[in-house]
Amino acid sequence: MNRLYFLSLISLSLFTATVVAEAAEKQIGVGAKPIDGAEMIIDGSREMLDQKWQYWEGPRFASAMPIKWKIVDDPVDGGTSLMTDDRAADGGKYGAADIVTKKPYRDFRLHIEFLIMKPGGNSGVYLQNRFEIQVLDGDKTKHGMAAVINETESPYHAYNGVGKWNAYDITFRAARFEDGKMIEKPMVTMYFNGEKVHTNQVINKVWGGPNSGVDGGNDGGRGITDTPQGLKLQCEGHDVRYRNTWIKELNLEQASTDF
Repeated sequence: MNRLYFLSLISLSLFTATVVAEAAEKQIGVGAKPIDGAEMIIDGSREMLDQKWQYWEGPRFASAMPIKWKIVDDPVDGGTSLMTDDRAADGGKYGAADIVTKKPYRDFRLHIEFLIMKPGGNSGVYLQNRFEIQVLDGDKTKHGMAAVINETESPYHAYNGVGKWNAYDITFRAARFEDGKMIEKPMVTMYFNGEKVHTNQVINKVWGGPNSGVDGGNDGGRGITDTPQGLKLQCEGHDVRYRNTWIKELNLEQASTDF
């Protein structure tokens, strides 16, 4: 065996072991159980979906309650999961059938798991119904998988791929205001499948216009308002599934580089 190849295998094994150990210690990654004080918001049941979620009635909203998304089988581990299935969003019409938590959040820690069933599958996780963390198979650009959309490159290397569960673990600090003016921009720290991929990443605006999220049509998305908002999941007519999602409210006086 080539010596360099052998050493590269050792390095990869050590890196993987480090990621796994860190994930277990921090309660992050696929299968992570809720931390103390966290609230479960997706457990694969219809009951929890109806109890904690509603449609976002933005300018492109085209569906109607009750929520049309389906509870379907977890194809990997058994049990059930939530599928982004609403025909109103066919053709990539984001905003037509997106769902948002009934409860708004300011600062928080979020754990969310997703599985893309087919190549090119597309959804999105919106922090405060404003700032998208992309869920998009096959895209490695600033608009791609696990990017803070249009703000960072895609850490695509950490993606487990189609047909496998993936996990985002996120600490979000909301924008800060004084006398009605924003004095600190929102920021996010994130692990993707147990690997840290964003650290105190500043978010400059709401991207995608008014159909994308709250404040998207306000001064080109830069007019962020001082209001907590719900966690939103995007529907674009693709089979993307969610499970084991929990959130804990925080009060982050300063930026948080870790969990």
